[in-house]
Amino acid sequence: MPRFDANGLTLHYEQYGARAAPPLVLVHGWSCQLIHWPHAMVEGLAERGYRVIALDNRDIGLSQKLTDTTAPTVADVRANPGAKPKYTLSDMARDVVGLLNHLGQAGAHIVGFSMGGMIGQRLAIHHPERVYSLTSIASASGNPRLARPDPAAAEAFLRDPPLKPRAATIEFVRNGWNVIGGPHYKSTDCGLGTLTEAAYDRAFSPDGQARQFAAVVADGNRVAALANVKVPTLVIHGAADPLVPLAAGEDTARAVPSASLVTFPQMGHDLPEPLLPQIVDAIAQHAAATQQR
Repeated sequence: MPRFDANGLTLHYEQYGARAAPPLVLVHGWSCQLIHWPHAMVEGLAERGYRVIALDNRDIGLSQKLTDTTAPTVADVRANPGAKPKYTLSDMARDVVGLLNHLGQAGAHIVGFSMGGMIGQRLAIHHPERVYSLTSIASASGNPRLARPDPAAAEAFLRDPPLKPRAATIEFVRNGWNVIGGPHYKSTDCGLGTLTEAAYDRAFSPDGQARQFAAVVADGNRVAALANVKVPTLVIHGAADPLVPLAAGEDTARAVPSASLVTFPQMGHDLPEPLLPQIVDAIAQHAAATQQR
């Protein structure tokens, strides 16, 4: 089982594609494990000539969970957003640096989804020398002036799941993915919602999810810091995203100098299978253009 130690934690990762190929690290979103990266996306990027590396973020999946602290609930965090988190997105960015150190890589192309996009932004802000390019998918700049999530999406997804029985938790998570996936593609048919049972059985960590959520909420406004980012940046966003509205992606692209924005009109807060070839193309072309500079 491939693991590495970083920042006092032992974290899990997987690799795909040729080891000599340019490295591309996938950093997933809140509550997501590395198996939430669609197989077609991982294989597509490997076929385009990249060494694809995915990790379970701290507190989730097969990576180490915090056990020496009392976890808040998601409801606690939403009720008290100013509370100090147990760790920060900058700490999670340092975990990715630890992965690169473990692999002996000077840097990598970074691709982040949702919270993973925010972690990628923190990498570009604090560790730009380790980031060859950044692709931020379905993410945000933390700008407090932007519209909040659609209330139905927040109610369906940003809540504490039932802890038992198994079937009730899986039903809750599947429903959440179907709501935030938007009206055009049903997530439990062709998106990340298809992986709900596999993810539950692999590693269910509600405390870790709550602590990750606290880190996202506490991270605040990154707009001023992003204005100094020189890392080549691509922003991918769905126009039908009810959890992180399109305005958040547009704001991120404006915040980073010379960033590009690719919008998918029918994409929600998800990675639906019918759009994966286009998403892979956009990421691969962005990374390849960076290598040619």
